Formats: sequence, structure tokens, C-alpha cells
Amino acid sequence: MNANQSVCHRFVRVGAILAMALVGACNARQAHPEIARVLDDQIAAWNRGDLDGFMAGYWKSDDLTFETTGGVTKGWQAVLERYRKRYATRDQMGTLRFRDLVISRTGPDAAEASGRWEVRAVDGRSSGHFYLTMRQIDGAWVIVKDRTTSD
Repeated sequence: MNANQSVCHRFVRVGAILAMALVGACNARQAHPEIARVLDDQIAAWNRGDLDGFMAGYWKSDDLTFETTGGVTKGWQAVLERYRKRYATRDQMGTLRFRDLVISRTGPDAAEASGRWEVRAVDGRSSGHFYLTMRQIDGAWVIVKDRTTSD
């Protein structure tokens, strides 16, 4: 194989990898639309400055678990207060987006979702990874455990 063919093969491989990544992201939402809708609703609520709407995606229970490198917060109300303290104003909330979303059903009423999060606010940009355990409770998909890290 000559140098030109080698370069061409590299471009084809890179293109194929990028195409698979795009298809994977689309498939997560298409294969599990009811779960993706919970996350999309959270993004929309956040971007409206609506923390209560954002929290609607979480299990409203004292057993809800939210883990970060800073520790563990238990209970829906405690998680809401944590968000209110960290994001006290609409400007601090900024704009949220998720990317590299992967959703896997782990049972008839259980799923896992993971990806990257990013908030762009007037005071800068923050980002990291999230890993969610979700359950279908009383007919609705909710987050029962959230493990979030920051870059």
C-alpha cells in the first residue's frame, strides 16, 4: 500500500468511527424515548431556570441518592436544596446540555443512563460526567441514583 492509500484508509476509518458515534447517540434516544424524554424535560426545565421542573425527573423520596466527589446527599428535598444553594440565580444556572448519552435497559422497570453534562453560565463553564440509575415507579421513569463528577 502506498502513502496515498494509507492516508485514504485512515480517513475512511475515522469517518466510520464518527458515523458510529453519531448513530449511537441517535439510537439511545430512539431506542428508549420514554427515558430520554425525562432527561430532555430536565434540560428544558433547567434552561428555563426552573429547578422544581428539573427535579421532577428525580424520585421524590427520602431514598433518592445523589453522589459527587464532595459526598453523598440523600433525599429529594435535600438534593433540591443542594441545587438551590449552588445555583441560586438564573444567571448561575446558565444553559445545560447533555452529550454522549447512552441509555441501557437493565430490566423491565430499570435502566441506566450516562453521558457528559455541561453548564455554560455568566461566571464560566463547568462540565463533567453523569451516571444515572433509573426506575419506572407508578408508571413514570425517574432517577433514583445520580452519580455526577466534575472535570
